[in-house]
Amino acid sequence: MLIQCGSRELDLSQPRVMAILNATPDSFSDGGRLLGSEGVDVPKALTIVERMLKAGADIIDVGGESTRPGATPVTVAEELDRVIPVVEAIAARFDVVISIDTSQPEVITEGAKVGAGLINDVRALQLDGALQAAASTQLPICLMHMKGDPATMQHTPCYEHCAKEVFAFLQQRINDCSHAGIAENQILVDPGIGFGKLDEHNLQLINALPKFSALGAGVLFGASRKSMIGRLLGRDLPDRLAGSLGFAFAALSGGAKILRVHDVAETVDIIKVFELTRQ
Repeated sequence: MLIQCGSRELDLSQPRVMAILNATPDSFSDGGRLLGSEGVDVPKALTIVERMLKAGADIIDVGGESTRPGATPVTVAEELDRVIPVVEAIAARFDVVISIDTSQPEVITEGAKVGAGLINDVRALQLDGALQAAASTQLPICLMHMKGDPATMQHTPCYEHCAKEVFAFLQQRINDCSHAGIAENQILVDPGIGFGKLDEHNLQLINALPKFSALGAGVLFGASRKSMIGRLLGRDLPDRLAGSLGFAFAALSGGAKILRVHDVAETVDIIKVFELTRQ
């Protein structure tokens, strides 16, 4: 599977690593590291990106809105101020696919103008104008399933059959994107681990990952350092690497094409081991 990310191609015939770069004050794992009294610290962001690339990252995912459970919304202006300078600086310095983690049509449009090559939307382009904005960029998109919104999504989420419902939602969003002029071979999907799901729902989705290949879209998987790992394994945030890697390997076994992670070098090693065991 080959997707065209602006001027760059991304070959998904083997799994790829998407490195998380949050320009937010309140993301659950790395919030605040790029923001100071004067706003976003672009030189620091570039230093971090350089380290991620040396560790083996294939994609840099830049976000300006925390979507952790209970997070409060930010204004479009705040998100633009956080994200656009970082995307522009990365595009000017490094030869890498830049993903922009946003739901806002204005951020989608401006991000594409300054060098973003992939749109990663936790709301699956459902905000007013987002689908049209994404289609106008001609960039690939990743559609994620989220039940509710970040502020309330973990308030007793309920499903009759989580995997079937998530599959049906993503299928409908793929259809909607296709009708809007987005080529189906430019669409990725993300089941949304931890986004409006209890641990039992997350595990059901991970077990069902092989079935998601029937959607015809590459699967992006993100469980890195999430609270699910803390609950299932009894680990605080600093001690969730092993659990993150375990879930990453499970996702690879289920057919995931992109792993969205905080710990790049360790995930690259997991992918190498996975590829070796398939030979």
